[in-house]
Amino acid sequence: MTKEEIYQDLNEIFKEILELDEVNLTDSTTADEVEGWDSLAHISLISEVERHFRVKLTMKEIVNLHNVGEMVELIQAKLG
Repeated sequence: MTKEEIYQDLNEIFKEILELDEVNLTDSTTADEVEGWDSLAHISLISEVERHFRVKLTMKEIVNLHNVGEMVELIQAKLG
């Protein structure tokens, strides 16, 4: 799966979970920059990411994510 395909899917996941009309995630996007992305929403986002991409993220991996770019790289690595 390409980085662009992952971003397309993540944009849809974020729109659905955060109930937003539009999201434009980039490598440097952080929770502070996305409306509604708080700690509770983060749990739902991670859960949906795992389900959608059929990957399992460890607590250590989740805690070490600092931006969406790192999430995309982790997803790519998990997809092999």
